[in-house]
Amino acid sequence: MLKLTEINTLPGRDFVTVLGGIFEHSPWVAEAVADARPFATVEALHHAMVDAVARAPHEAQLALLRAHPDLAGKEAKAGALTDASTAEQRSAALDKLSRAEMAMIERSNARYRSRFGFPFIICVRNHDKPGIFAAFAQRLSNAPEIEFATALNEVYQIARLRLANLLDA
Repeated sequence: MLKLTEINTLPGRDFVTVLGGIFEHSPWVAEAVADARPFATVEALHHAMVDAVARAPHEAQLALLRAHPDLAGKEAKAGALTDASTAEQRSAALDKLSRAEMAMIERSNARYRSRFGFPFIICVRNHDKPGIFAAFAQRLSNAPEIEFATALNEVYQIARLRLANLLDA
């Protein structure tokens, strides 16, 4: 684990390298907050990163959502997830789905992506497998603008947990 004081003193490029994966495949978030250092707390760092995403143009936010993998999708099967995503999906036993569960999640992923234009995103560490399936079913009925905001909120929760795992406050 790194200390926040270490992160605060890293050269800008190293700061982005270390924190570039906090928001899935979106190092621009870390770049956006690098000059705001030093951060007094991990929470302050998280808040700054969330604020950077919230202020970003819609297209950048959509690209951030689209950078996330499908739950138990092709990337997971191929072993191509980031280490963080692998651990997160494993924490909800998404790496141990039955055939019926896999078929259900594949259908849900496809329906969700078709409806909203980005993958279903949920902070799996805050849910168990039944809760994830229930959220899929519930969120498919959301209006697109509500679901966009919901997905971003889930991304913020994922980022908060990733920061906590990386940094020793």
